[in-house]
Amino acid sequence: MKKSIPVLITKILLDFMFYSGILICLGVPYLFDLAGKYFDIFDKYYLPFTIIYMISGLFALAILWELRAMFRTVIKEDPFVTSNVTSLKRMGYYAFVIVAAMIAKLFFVVTPTTLILVLVFLIAGLFSHVLSQVFDQAVAYKYENDLTI
Repeated sequence: MKKSIPVLITKILLDFMFYSGILICLGVPYLFDLAGKYFDIFDKYYLPFTIIYMISGLFALAILWELRAMFRTVIKEDPFVTSNVTSLKRMGYYAFVIVAAMIAKLFFVVTPTTLILVLVFLIAGLFSHVLSQVFDQAVAYKYENDLTI
């Protein structure tokens, strides 16, 4: 595939999100400790919030890892492969783990942002599983077509 501007921007964006996400995940304990000095809620629930957000962050990084792997197949002009079907399924499971973590956070404090995150990642997880079935069918058609030729 010709490396067009949108392709390059998308690759740079995915890489930036992945590597900056690693730094943010590593910084969560420190950042929450710092936030606890200014916001009582972070001081009161430091340990549960740290655990919940570390779990969410790690699974968000796993989603970005899978997206980066899928993007490489797009650049190679071969997106309909079984590895992408597997990646989409994994991303769906990872999104559901984030949903579970955010639901756990609701036991400590209910915020509109947490409710929105639950909804967004629930939809993303469902969409990933449906899209994996679409890709699986496309892979089957591709292999069938390759055998015909």
